[in-house]
Amino acid sequence: MPGSYLPLLIVITVGGGLALIILLLSHIFGPRKKERIKLAPYECGLDPIGDARGRIHVKYFLIAILFIIFDLDGISIIPWALLVRELGWLGLMEIGIFVSLMIFGLVYAVKKGAFKWE
Repeated sequence: MPGSYLPLLIVITVGGGLALIILLLSHIFGPRKKERIKLAPYECGLDPIGDARGRIHVKYFLIAILFIIFDLDGISIIPWALLVRELGWLGLMEIGIFVSLMIFGLVYAVKKGAFKWE
C-alpha cells in the first residue's frame, strides 16, 4: 500500500522543488530597482481616482451570490438529465421539487427587488 503512494510523492516533490527553484532564480536574477511609477497602483492605464477602500454597494454582492446559487443549481440538473431514465418517477418528483424551489427563490428575489438597480 505505501508503495502506491510513491509516484504521488515524487510528483509533489518535483513540483515543489521546481517552484522553489523558479522563485529563487527570479529573486536572484530579477530587477532590484524600485521606481515610484512602478510601485504606483495601476488602473487600466488611468491615474487612480479616490480611495481604494471605498464603499461598494451591497447590490453587487447580492447579484454575485444569486448568480453563484443559480449557476450551481443549473449545474446540478445536468447529472439528473443524464440519469432521467434510470431514476423513474421518484427522480422526476425530486427534480420537480428542486426546480420549483429554485423558481420560488427566483420569484422571491425579484419581489424583494434584488434585480432593480438604483
